[in-house]
Amino acid sequence: MLYFRVLKREPMKKYQHIFFDLDRTLWDFDTNSRASIDYLIDKYDLEKKGVPSKDEFWDLYTEINNGLWDKYRKGTIRKAELKVLRYELVLRRFGIFNKEMAEIFGREYLEVLPTKNSVFPGTHELLEYLKPKYPMHIITNGFEEVQEKKMELAGLNSFFNVVITSEAAGVRKPDEGIFRYAMEQTGAEPESSLMIGDDLPVDILGAKDFGMDQIYFNPQRLIHSENITYEVETLLEIKNIL
Repeated sequence: MLYFRVLKREPMKKYQHIFFDLDRTLWDFDTNSRASIDYLIDKYDLEKKGVPSKDEFWDLYTEINNGLWDKYRKGTIRKAELKVLRYELVLRRFGIFNKEMAEIFGREYLEVLPTKNSVFPGTHELLEYLKPKYPMHIITNGFEEVQEKKMELAGLNSFFNVVITSEAAGVRKPDEGIFRYAMEQTGAEPESSLMIGDDLPVDILGAKDFGMDQIYFNPQRLIHSENITYEVETLLEIKNIL
């Protein structure tokens, strides 16, 4: 299978503000989430209660969680529902009909998750390189109560001026309202701002539709046909752009 890098070859422009997504762009969400899930499976001995293996739990959880997050972004389910329903549905599939256990999982997962601090390779080196050159900010759809702790424990807080959450903005990426809110909070303008993220429809096309340039962080080399500004496989490639 061929991989095509969609990368504009044009003179670099001077950006006034850099915006990053957090989860799966800087903070290694999947690694940290898997570690949190494995911890809870061990803590509550679920492999003796009907869960065949941690791998099977993780695969099913990922499928269900992604579907529910899509609904959450579209506003068809609420945050409180998402927190519990993702575990309740997984446990049911393994024959565990225990809503109280799902509620415990939902609560403790959000307590454990931000204590994990894996970031993508090159994260701190890139941010150290960019910090003297640009004001940097975060735009995230993640739950507000855990994002600040994630950033603190992963050593990311000091690099960013403003953290924009979907809960504060009242809308979620890719809705243009969150990008407009980010401009208001930072004093930035779309035409002199750059968005860096891993989610093509949510981060990249959302920013593009709002009038911002974009860097698509695509470590899995997913093939697409979108006309975007820049694309990288590793974070340190961004140093060649900025």
